[in-house]
Amino acid sequence: MRRIVLMVIRNILLVPIMWFKLCYYASHVDKYTEEERYKMLRFIDHRANIGGNVDIEIHGLENIPKESGFIFFPNHQGLYDVLAIIEACPVPFSVVAKKEVENIPFLKQVFICLKAYMLDRNDVRQALQIINNVANEVQNGRNYLIFAEGTRSKNGNRVGEFKGGSFKSATKAKCPIVPVALIDSFKPFDTKSIKHVKVQVHFLKPLYYNEYKEMRTTQIAALVHHRIQDTIDRHEYQ
Repeated sequence: MRRIVLMVIRNILLVPIMWFKLCYYASHVDKYTEEERYKMLRFIDHRANIGGNVDIEIHGLENIPKESGFIFFPNHQGLYDVLAIIEACPVPFSVVAKKEVENIPFLKQVFICLKAYMLDRNDVRQALQIINNVANEVQNGRNYLIFAEGTRSKNGNRVGEFKGGSFKSATKAKCPIVPVALIDSFKPFDTKSIKHVKVQVHFLKPLYYNEYKEMRTTQIAALVHHRIQDTIDRHEYQ
């Protein structure tokens, strides 16, 4: 976590102000609109990236649907993934994250401000409720991010297996599925280096309901996985 220390040191005058603001927003989450909360998170994220020698290279913004009510499905490389996409994406979204990261300082407040769902993978009933809740919210115009691998990959830019069940909220909502390819997103927080690093975020062409309505969720998972891995393979060394 050396890079986090670097982020703090280089923003030392700003950190107390922004930490107070982040905690206040998290404690009064319904006082602010989703756009206001997201704008605040993007500012903190951007300043942290500058201080931490992290550049975000963004591709495919034109592929983000113009109308809200869609779900991002990125590959999962590490704790930095959500922060990379927040920096890259101008449109507010929420997250379904595993319960194990619920109490990590800073990420905890970020997830609260996003009104994220924290998934207990050992509680089937809770998982089904989250699937239904996300589907309903997406139908009502909220955007979400779901990690279809279920856990972060330990193999760098090699994408792990995508779980078909992760796509049930999308099929219930009949919403656009937006694959997101993350390249080198594991490097900021999951290595000991503080050297300059570039993280690539590729928003790929969405799958619309008419394209996947006849497919099983396992087939959707395999297709999205293939598109993400193919993008990584083509751009990893650029």
